[in-house]
Amino acid sequence: MVNSSMAQASQHLIRGRVLSFISEPQDSGDSRSYDYYEDGAVLVEGGLIKAMGDYAAIAAQAMPGIPQTDHRPYLIMPGFIDAHIHFPQSQVIASYAAELLDWLNDYTFIEEQKYADEQFGEHIAERFIDELLRHGTTTVAAYGSVHPQSVDAFFRASERRAMRNIAGKVMMDRNAPAALCDTAQSSYDDTKALIARWHGKGRLDYAITPRFAITSTPAQLEAAQALVREYPDCYVQTHLSENHAEIEFTCSLYPDAPDYTGIYEHYGLLGEKTLLGHCIHLSGREVRILAESRSVAVFCPTSNLFLGSGLFDRDGLRDAGVRIAVATDIGGGTSWSMLRTLDEGYKVLQLRGQRLNPLASFYMMTLGNARALSMEDKIGTLQAGTEADIVVLNSRATAAMRLRMDAGSNLAQELFLLQTLGDDRAVVQTYVAGKAVKSA
Repeated sequence: MVNSSMAQASQHLIRGRVLSFISEPQDSGDSRSYDYYEDGAVLVEGGLIKAMGDYAAIAAQAMPGIPQTDHRPYLIMPGFIDAHIHFPQSQVIASYAAELLDWLNDYTFIEEQKYADEQFGEHIAERFIDELLRHGTTTVAAYGSVHPQSVDAFFRASERRAMRNIAGKVMMDRNAPAALCDTAQSSYDDTKALIARWHGKGRLDYAITPRFAITSTPAQLEAAQALVREYPDCYVQTHLSENHAEIEFTCSLYPDAPDYTGIYEHYGLLGEKTLLGHCIHLSGREVRILAESRSVAVFCPTSNLFLGSGLFDRDGLRDAGVRIAVATDIGGGTSWSMLRTLDEGYKVLQLRGQRLNPLASFYMMTLGNARALSMEDKIGTLQAGTEADIVVLNSRATAAMRLRMDAGSNLAQELFLLQTLGDDRAVVQTYVAGKAVKSA
């Protein structure tokens, strides 16, 4: 009787139009790539998804008298995943600048010095997490500042919300203000201590994070390599081939490397859990190495447009076998919203002569990014046994959206409308581990 009461108390039935992907859609008519229930439900128990399907069938599996939330006619999907974002750049977004290296020196490096103050980091971390959840994002791979306390602040805020997040302290020992430079040894020691404190704690994972080759000496990349060998289950995140001036400067610092990718290759930083932001200007050799190493190229469309960095070649990379993720890249990126991000991604690919169908966009935000993070057994889907991170979307959230929806739409057209005109106003509710968490 006690066990039955406990199960009843922990169960929650969420009703609405349910959509969850099972494979990458090949076109906008690929109905085999997803599960969809017009009157569907997700049964949550103990922070996990117990069942998903037609409402009548799922309600019959639930304990009698459990709480139910009826979100009809809204769309219920897995929570959005952001594969590359900078927590200390929360207040740098929308800063006027020329291009990448100017933007870093004029704004970002100045802002990140504030994170030496742990209380400041705590203050921003709470607001950073609030903003993610308001936009329906339930998992991120985040960069901290060079200060270990910035990562502590981020992980504490994540832990309080029970979020599944990845983060790491940037390692940078040159070509930055003295106040932002560590050393090869201190970056190794700080990272090792942070891994011990946070990696695998609850729903948290650590990413070994050399910022990019420009800000790391060979000794520091050797330290990162040592960490990867010691902690092979940690992630690695860094930047690659975002901007022509960046590439030229990087190659001048490592003249013996065959190319930018070859630097990370030499230091053993490529692999299945390596997230490489941008990957715009790659040679054929670099593309082949990324595919062979199973590294992930992270598409950051709003940032690439804002800083004039270039146009991501999604089809070329995908056809070569490179794994791909998508991300906001706050604060070079110009929106916290994965909807806005994929809207700009669609336009980037249009300029490339490539088409991004709306089913593929929403796959990328959910299951696609989960697969890129090697987390498809945990997030990115509403399949039974996965974690109950959920977003609820309203395709009639604004007057303009209602006007368009009044003309009629099928599922793919509705998704494209959400992507093209939607933002945080379209997010009705966000659930983390089954708990409603979206603030007003």
